[in-house]
Amino acid sequence: MKRVLSGIQPSGQLTIGNYIGAMKNFVKLQEDHECFFMVVDLHAITVPQEPAMLREQSEQVAALYIAAGIDPTKAAIFLQSHVPQHAELGWLLTTLTNMGELERMTQFKDKAAGKDSVGAGLFVYPSLMAADILLYNADLVPVGDDQKQHLELTRDIAGRFNHRFGEFFHVPEPYIPEVGARIMSLDDASKKMSKSNPNPGSFITLLDDPAAIKKKISRAKTDSEALVKYDPQNKPEISNLIGIYAHVANMSIAEIEAKYEGQMYGPFKKELGEAVASMIEPLQARYHEVRKSGELYDVLHSGAERAQEVAEKTMDEVKKRMGFVLPR
Repeated sequence: MKRVLSGIQPSGQLTIGNYIGAMKNFVKLQEDHECFFMVVDLHAITVPQEPAMLREQSEQVAALYIAAGIDPTKAAIFLQSHVPQHAELGWLLTTLTNMGELERMTQFKDKAAGKDSVGAGLFVYPSLMAADILLYNADLVPVGDDQKQHLELTRDIAGRFNHRFGEFFHVPEPYIPEVGARIMSLDDASKKMSKSNPNPGSFITLLDDPAAIKKKISRAKTDSEALVKYDPQNKPEISNLIGIYAHVANMSIAEIEAKYEGQMYGPFKKELGEAVASMIEPLQARYHEVRKSGELYDVLHSGAERAQEVAEKTMDEVKKRMGFVLPR
């Protein structure tokens, strides 16, 4: 059985992009793999966070994991900060990471662009991400296209450790689904749908009410051709909406094109909005049940215990190999 590790930052409300591109795959992976799914709250503080909001959003993401169908009896659900070995291994791996490697990270350059000062945490963030993965000796890491560069660095760091201190870390492989890995913004299909976009109409959150969902879909950018056809190169906006439709309605792209052949965008958008709202409705009901019942804290506690059992063994072996004196 292969081991899987992934996480989502609690830096804003999760979108249908997070659900389609990541969480639906988490649910599938838990059936045949040993899975560890984190809320990566230590990563969130690489940029300033308001404490009360960080707490609320951390709990929100964890509850949405459960609401989306991740079963705590099958997969460990936990907060990154509840397993201190993440930070400990993060520091050790930072000492094995070169400045030039970190300077080349696209996400760092994007987030640092135009700022007078940038925190060191943002710069060394990829080393902590490597620690997250290697702490569990994960075989597969579900990542979006924007995280592939960080995973490549993780693979390099694992190889570097193994070369210096003997074979120990698995060199992880990316798990990138062929379809649905990247849902684009509703106002600009050249950009990934992101909860950090300043335009709230550009994304649909998993907690949006049905009216808001339908309004956002109705206002989503399209083109002047008024032809429901999947053509990402020439018709990126409508192709993005067709991709969303395919996932939420479990229809093929060909079926969607045939259904709306000869129709304008109005009927397509109307029914897409209804389909998205219908998909999210049971997820929201389960989410509110989880938050009200208090079960979330038991899930996070048991998940952290399962994670820490693996993490402690990894850290003991890493420190032994690197020459640290272990406590007796």
